[in-house]
Amino acid sequence: MAARLESWGRRIASGAEILSEDLERITRGRALSRGLGRSYGDASLPAPGTSEVVGTVLADRVLSFDADTGLLCAEAGLSLREIVRVFLPRGFFVPVTPGTMFVTLGGMVASDVHGKNHHRDGCFGAHVTRLRLRTADDRVLSCSRQEHPELFRATLGGMGLTGHVLEVEFRMVRVPSAWIVCDSERIDDIEAFIAGLKDAGRTWPMTMGWIDCLAGGAHMGRGILLRGRWAERDEAPGYAPRPIPRLTVPFLFPEWVLNRFSIRIFNEVYYRAHLWRHRRRIMHPEPFFYPLDMILRWNRIYGRRGFTQYQCVLPEQGGSARRFLERLTALGGASFLCVIKDCGAEGEGLLSFPKPGISIALDMAVRDDTQRIVDALNDEVISLGGRIYLTKDSFTRPEHFRAMEPRLPEFQRVRRIWDPEGRLKSALAVRVLGDRP
Repeated sequence: MAARLESWGRRIASGAEILSEDLERITRGRALSRGLGRSYGDASLPAPGTSEVVGTVLADRVLSFDADTGLLCAEAGLSLREIVRVFLPRGFFVPVTPGTMFVTLGGMVASDVHGKNHHRDGCFGAHVTRLRLRTADDRVLSCSRQEHPELFRATLGGMGLTGHVLEVEFRMVRVPSAWIVCDSERIDDIEAFIAGLKDAGRTWPMTMGWIDCLAGGAHMGRGILLRGRWAERDEAPGYAPRPIPRLTVPFLFPEWVLNRFSIRIFNEVYYRAHLWRHRRRIMHPEPFFYPLDMILRWNRIYGRRGFTQYQCVLPEQGGSARRFLERLTALGGASFLCVIKDCGAEGEGLLSFPKPGISIALDMAVRDDTQRIVDALNDEVISLGGRIYLTKDSFTRPEHFRAMEPRLPEFQRVRRIWDPEGRLKSALAVRVLGDRP
């Protein structure tokens, strides 16, 4: 049987991982680096006709840490989960975290991940000070804002297509405790939700919300708004957060389990379960930052065909969020996980996803009509002046991505300088960027 690789959304490609603790040695001549494989689409899958990818997870050493400045240097295969385990009890946390801790430092750079604090602290790349990289011609070099700055900018959010990230240096932040103060509020409609999100961002460092994407009419976009900050020492419990037992989804669900009716019931129950209009509590950091990580193998609930996440960022003006949700509802799209966030300034990475506006992310089980829904949503996003997040994407067509991404020619120009023969490529690069298989 031929070897195969699988993404978290159950996209599948032929190929095998080559693993070693010596990342610098095994990246020589290889076509793509792959961390924990948690990108939802095909970003970490080999291009058709490519037999191997470099698995980075054994190259996971902390190389240096300065407790006075918070400067951490580590190999690209080090996982966020391990960083949190080691450094949070010592009073440090990553400056930006995505919604899962099952991601490597190299993956955080390749996706230029963002989190609940984007409106204040930007993407992860804003806090990266230096990268050690092997380029397509097998040179190993250091790049930063001072050394090879174009390559540095292209690598932040560059989906692993500019070189193999070997080491990452970035600045950790000191936190007063290991606990979170979480303030939550039930909101009745999308306009009130966005107003509440913007208002919260003025005083709270971390904001986000869950919205019901199936509610219509006056209640369209209703949901739960979350505001968070690190608890001060006098607010926090007198003990460290204990490990949380995790459930595991034991098997692939049948496709009929997730349908518009069952998702509507889930959304109604989840919304009504927030019994108080307003609630404040002290939270363990893991369910606050990584709620989906509380259930291992949760991707199995979407069944054999898997799922895709559609994540876009839209300008705030002109009721764009309502227009998007109306279009989604008309298309028959259904998701019990629809997350909304406030985005700040555009990052320096040439393909970094966020820009000022509202981000909406929804998970959809893959069905026969998924391509039709994604095409129509992309048309709407282009007309609104938004764009999609490549790390989550499985279905966007190249013409749609070109229309929504004016920075793409500059990214491709830098890529050609460092990889004129097109050696570094992925399944995503072939599907979206026009690379040759």
